[in-house]
Amino acid sequence: MLLRSPSLSASTSAVAGGFLQSLGATSPSIFLPPTWRGRFSSAGSSANPASPAVRCESADPTVETRSAESAGVSAAEPEVSAKKGKGGKKGGGGGGQGKGGGKSGGGSAEASKIASRSENFSRWYLDVIREAELADYGPVRGTMVIRPYGYAIWEAIQSWLDRKFKETGHENMYFPQFIPYSFIEKEASHVEGFSPELALVTIGGGKELEERLVVRPTSETIVNHMFAQWIQSYRDLPLLINQWANVTRWEMSTRPFVRTLEFLWQEGHTAHATAEEAEEEALRMVEVYRQFAWEQAAVPVIVGRKSPNETFAGAERTYTIEAMAGDRRALQAGTSHFLGQNFAKAFGTKYLAESGAQQYVWQTSWGVSTRMVGAVIMGHGDDMGLKLPPNLAPIQVVIVPIWKAEGEREAVMEAAGRAEGILRAAGVRVKLDKTEQRTPGFKFNFWEMKGVPVRIEIGPRDVAANTVVTARRDRPGKQGKQFGVSMGGEGRELVSHVQALLQDVQAGMLADAVAFRDSHIVEVASYDDLKTAIASGKWARGPWTGSDEDEQRVKEETGATLRCFPFEPKLSDATCFFTGKPATERAIFSRAY
Repeated sequence: MLLRSPSLSASTSAVAGGFLQSLGATSPSIFLPPTWRGRFSSAGSSANPASPAVRCESADPTVETRSAESAGVSAAEPEVSAKKGKGGKKGGGGGGQGKGGGKSGGGSAEASKIASRSENFSRWYLDVIREAELADYGPVRGTMVIRPYGYAIWEAIQSWLDRKFKETGHENMYFPQFIPYSFIEKEASHVEGFSPELALVTIGGGKELEERLVVRPTSETIVNHMFAQWIQSYRDLPLLINQWANVTRWEMSTRPFVRTLEFLWQEGHTAHATAEEAEEEALRMVEVYRQFAWEQAAVPVIVGRKSPNETFAGAERTYTIEAMAGDRRALQAGTSHFLGQNFAKAFGTKYLAESGAQQYVWQTSWGVSTRMVGAVIMGHGDDMGLKLPPNLAPIQVVIVPIWKAEGEREAVMEAAGRAEGILRAAGVRVKLDKTEQRTPGFKFNFWEMKGVPVRIEIGPRDVAANTVVTARRDRPGKQGKQFGVSMGGEGRELVSHVQALLQDVQAGMLADAVAFRDSHIVEVASYDDLKTAIASGKWARGPWTGSDEDEQRVKEETGATLRCFPFEPKLSDATCFFTGKPATERAIFSRAY
């Protein structure tokens, strides 16, 4: 079920010759757990690399309890005795002696351990990835295994983007993973930028290779090698392709989903007859990324142009979407590059113009990776664990059946199964939790930790009244609960309620993220203002006309990098906060991943 809401984005100012405005583009106003340490560097110390079994226990006494009236059982507070395997008196949601959704309670013998998000963000992040079963570490330092639940989120990202790419005229294809090293050397700035991160193959079939092979870090070089053969005349342009692939960059400091030796991504590559067409394409695709982040991931990215220091190696200009993580660091979530003719000249990628003259093509490249999964985790999660926007959630609704006496089980399960069928037929991604060795309290905690946006509870009283109880992940406790939701009208009322609730959760998560972001962006008028803002963990935004050297000095003295020049109207009568010279645009500085 895909949710859309016209209220998910705010209007933006026209930029780049009015291109984004002509598209109707919108943009915001700018205002290790122990077992992972040593594999993914974060907070320093190493520990036993063995991966523990994932355990989640609902011994938390803060679990929201249902009323006895709604579930038809005792309203006592939940108790979980892992030692004896007994369920709670209330089961966290109306179970009574642990029979809510299972004949015996208890669950695992060890409670779920997720660090406090505010006290240790790095540890919290890795804990959530482990406990929510998103990924595990690979046998090679800095690699990860993406588990089914994490991969399902990536598939949701792929599905939406792939559809958009095809709607804008792009076709999918695939290029080889191994690239001759001589290709990388052809574009000087490209080899300089990527050389430290290259993984090289020197032996094949037991023999030393005549030429070293690069394990794909990106594909501009091999794409141009092929484009030069395919493009003959202006009739072959524009050439618009995309590939879904893995890439390898030998990173020294890694973090799952955010920075790993190998990661999954899409990379688009296009060739055009004019610079204007290529620039328009680069802007069009960064707008696609912005739309995805805002409307699907509920991540209110800021769109802008990178500084020369941060521009992709071999590009003329790089456009970016910048997300704010929960610890207020910036995360580059996607980029689109106007390559000019740099790679075309290096590889001889020419076309015969209508005038009869041979001309070099103008190019773009653009990509989003599994880093977007990291942006969702970092941007939305809380101390309970993962929090997923409905549009990306592998499971949008989980149904938890609750009963006390064995004689109530059949009717409750029948009603739960009926609700599941009704919602699935309506296109909702729904799961009925049929496990019988876990208390309702355990299940509530477990699915909250997995980030499922909506929970449905069904007890004996609900069955009798032909109703259900709904609870939303983004509004914990009584605030997010609604009792007496009807299953009447052959389920139409339930479907209508759930669809509206999912839309509300999607919009609410975006609104929360926008409020968080805007409350941590500070306008600065001096370098001292910037230093104060960065030291307090905020983003600094102000007029800038500094040089590359000035930008580097800010980085060395504050740890902050220039994230982008946001897309917004040019300034008039503004003064650079660093140099004191006239400035026509603002820059955003922050610490970043």
